[in-house]
Amino acid sequence: MRGIRIFNITINPLSRAEFIDIISLNLQAEKLLVQNGVNAASIVELVHNDALKEAYNNSDLINIDGMSLVWTLRILGYKVPERVSCPDLADDVLCMAEKNGYKVFFWGAKEESLQLCITRVLEKYPLLGIAGYRNGYFSDNEEKSIFNQINESDTDILFLGMPSPRKELLVMKYRKQINPCYILGVGGYFDILAGFTKRAPLWLQKTGLEWVCRLLQEPRRMWKRYMLGNFQFIAIIIKEIFRRRKA
Repeated sequence: MRGIRIFNITINPLSRAEFIDIISLNLQAEKLLVQNGVNAASIVELVHNDALKEAYNNSDLINIDGMSLVWTLRILGYKVPERVSCPDLADDVLCMAEKNGYKVFFWGAKEESLQLCITRVLEKYPLLGIAGYRNGYFSDNEEKSIFNQINESDTDILFLGMPSPRKELLVMKYRKQINPCYILGVGGYFDILAGFTKRAPLWLQKTGLEWVCRLLQEPRRMWKRYMLGNFQFIAIIIKEIFRRRKA
């Protein structure tokens, strides 16, 4: 499996089709596969967060979830076929799950958003098996019982609709106690399906400006991540370029 070792994690520069092939084969083999996406915000966070860095290193697959990271890796000389956003990959996984009879458990978001998400998913994939769902509001004391609920549901796939680093750290903590064969961190995907969050037009996604659309929709929550985080990401990249030149 192709991998790029950078920022002390290994990123997989694969296409959506390649990821789906790997996921499908792994589900057939019934072995645990944990996947998370990485973007500029993730890089900024993990550079200063050793626990998140460890969680990424405990993942089996890491897809490139942001165009800025695609361009960065290409500038550094790596071959990256495309950006594989977590919402797009999640759509592909649902399509594959419906076709092959795999069940999915949805965990995350607010209850209202989650229920609308399930409704929209079944409208699009009417034959998909929904093993269960649970909102993303819980205490530390409830974590174990929720994982027991997931295991008892006999689901094949678990979607974690939570922000980073919460979802990555949660999976790392309970990895040895998880029964589903495939786990994907999908971030705000449930809110997108429910219609509470709108994705940017495709042309904005391709130009790396999807973050502008997110910022306009949720300025109070997202301003720090994007207005400050983008400058921090640029500084990290410049530092990495100079480090490699010296090496």
